[in-house]
Amino acid sequence: MLLKHAVYSPHPSILHRDAILRNLEDKTGRGLDEWLSVLGNEGLTQCKQAVVWLKSKAGMGGVTAQIIGFALENGTASYEEDPVSLAPDLVEAMYANKKSGLIPIHNALMDLVQTLESVRICPCNTMVPCYRNHVFAQIKPATQKRIDFGLALKAVDGELPGQLMETGGLQKGDRITHRFPLTHVDQVNGEVKALLQKAWALDG
Repeated sequence: MLLKHAVYSPHPSILHRDAILRNLEDKTGRGLDEWLSVLGNEGLTQCKQAVVWLKSKAGMGGVTAQIIGFALENGTASYEEDPVSLAPDLVEAMYANKKSGLIPIHNALMDLVQTLESVRICPCNTMVPCYRNHVFAQIKPATQKRIDFGLALKAVDGELPGQLMETGGLQKGDRITHRFPLTHVDQVNGEVKALLQKAWALDG
């Protein structure tokens, strides 16, 4: 069975990186090329060295320093390829070989997610997070036989529905607080749909 792919979006971390680069000169007084020149004049060539120097000598925040350090070591602040163009390959790799039997469950979950408005689907290496304003759901092939469908349900109290389990996210402060352990496509039912819609609404 073939995977159903969506219109994928860049991960929020990539959008955040791009915003930092756009505003770098206004925030720090120098653009990226100027900072790379400064670091070169200091004899620095590695990301780790650059981060330490930028934080200690320039008073720069860790994320901004890391972005500049990455650019110094790699010759560019961008990834080698557009992350959105890589997204289908990331999803395919998740279900390669012995996890291919999970594809019907993944497809059924994707069908549900894509019925919701204003959703961005941003695959990573090991899972497919879904965002509205924040991540409200994620599809993760956890084992060869099970997908964990995680939901951000911090405001849900009381007795949990039969399939739903806590992730420990409430105690750890994680966005994803509950999960459905799904081993068969028939488990993607009305209960899953209703709680997915609730997680989406809570992030409105």
